[in-house]
Amino acid sequence: MRRMRTLRAVLTATVTAVATAGLAVLGGGSAQAATPLPAHVFAPYFEAWTGESPAALAAQSGAKHLTMAFIQTASKGSCTPYWNGDSGMPIAASTFGSDIKTIQSRGGDVIPSFGGYTADTTGTEIADSCTDVGQIAAAYEKVITTYDLSRLDMDIEVDSLDNSAGIDRRNKAIKQVQDWAAANGRKVEISYTLPTTTSGLASSGLAVLRNAVSNGARVDVANIMTFDYYDNATHNMANDTQTAAQGLYNQLAQLYPGKTSAQLWGMIGVTEMPGVDDFGPAETFTLANATQVYNWAVSKGINTLSFWALQRDNGSCPGGAAADNCSGIQQNTWDFSHIFEPFTSGTTAPTNDFSVAASPDSGSVAAGSSATTTVKTAVTAGQAQSVNLTVSGAPAGVTASLSPTSVTAGGSSTLTVSTTSAAVSGTYTLTVTGSNASANHSATYTLTITGGSGHQCTATPWNATSVYTGGTQVSHKGHNWKAKWWTQGEEPGTTGQWGVWQDLGAC
Repeated sequence: MRRMRTLRAVLTATVTAVATAGLAVLGGGSAQAATPLPAHVFAPYFEAWTGESPAALAAQSGAKHLTMAFIQTASKGSCTPYWNGDSGMPIAASTFGSDIKTIQSRGGDVIPSFGGYTADTTGTEIADSCTDVGQIAAAYEKVITTYDLSRLDMDIEVDSLDNSAGIDRRNKAIKQVQDWAAANGRKVEISYTLPTTTSGLASSGLAVLRNAVSNGARVDVANIMTFDYYDNATHNMANDTQTAAQGLYNQLAQLYPGKTSAQLWGMIGVTEMPGVDDFGPAETFTLANATQVYNWAVSKGINTLSFWALQRDNGSCPGGAAADNCSGIQQNTWDFSHIFEPFTSGTTAPTNDFSVAASPDSGSVAAGSSATTTVKTAVTAGQAQSVNLTVSGAPAGVTASLSPTSVTAGGSSTLTVSTTSAAVSGTYTLTVTGSNASANHSATYTLTITGGSGHQCTATPWNATSVYTGGTQVSHKGHNWKAKWWTQGEEPGTTGQWGVWQDLGAC
């Protein structure tokens, strides 16, 4: 998955036994079987570099399964995987382990994704970076055993689509892992996430799957990114999803002639981008599109329904361009998630359901003072049930509380936000989540604090003429930022989540 594409990416989209010792050293876990994913699963992408909790957002959105992006090496030539290529985020229980266990305890799971736009353009996608097939396989196995998972995703695009040596190493490593899993009674699925045209995979994406076949590597899901076509054409994004998937179906039928029609559709995954994609308003995926795609996906029996990304599923920037944290269209928070949620295992919406809203949904307060808002619930289906309420997202110097913390759907609660003089001035988003045995829904409250005396930014201010190398931290417009690689003249906050500057949060 990616944000802004290079010209090269635009052109691309248009047109036996395992090395046991290596696995044992890196894996750090047994091969006991994880719970397989459902035959039909909704698993939106979670941006793992934001500092947010995947378990919390899964609960708030109602998405039980997440595709977590991304895993890559810290530098080209390395064989060691990290979350986001950050050496401070190793593949270990200390990184996301608690969140993943929580998600699994709720009946869901995660799908770690290797690669992504940044890795695929910097040589840090592990099969591009590492030339030892055994070590690549060991890295995959380590992720599987560390988090007790049953599927890995390979997000291959831009430069990685042209790296024939990397493609071959990756598929050889996948075959090794599949042999290891089979020998240990463990089911491991592999999905490939690939760019698409409106009529199916381009030749480069198809070549990845052909190489998998030639190496005996089983591809369980071919997941196409049905957005960012960059063809200057008029688009109905739902119709284009269907033609792209039909084209993929025809390609898979040639690659796997022994499969039935149902089996071929059961290999297909679709990933959308809610709202305005990177190309602009001409490629806008609407809520009506989402409903059409959901109904089509159910009728065809595809395997995976997803979107990029969970953090964009809100309407906080209507009329805007593609953004890291909002859809650019008018919508309620989690609207896209709620449309796609019932896809998992073919389930239906809860018999007894409810909604949550904050009124007003924003407020401003001087540091040292308090503000209140009313959290309203309503019955949207069936009978009124008890709803437990929680609030998250309060920054340092701010206390948020609800009274009462449990209501019967249709009732209200008061959210009180109290600040101290040490609170840091700025704008923050608090999330109120309502949950019961059958559903989770949430609402947001935007809090603006003025006159705070909290700590100020201490990192060196960003300078347009200075040269910054990877790992350097600066402050700019009330936030700390870390450079991912060499840069000069690129302003923090303007390069997007795939750009050079990583937002470390308010300071």
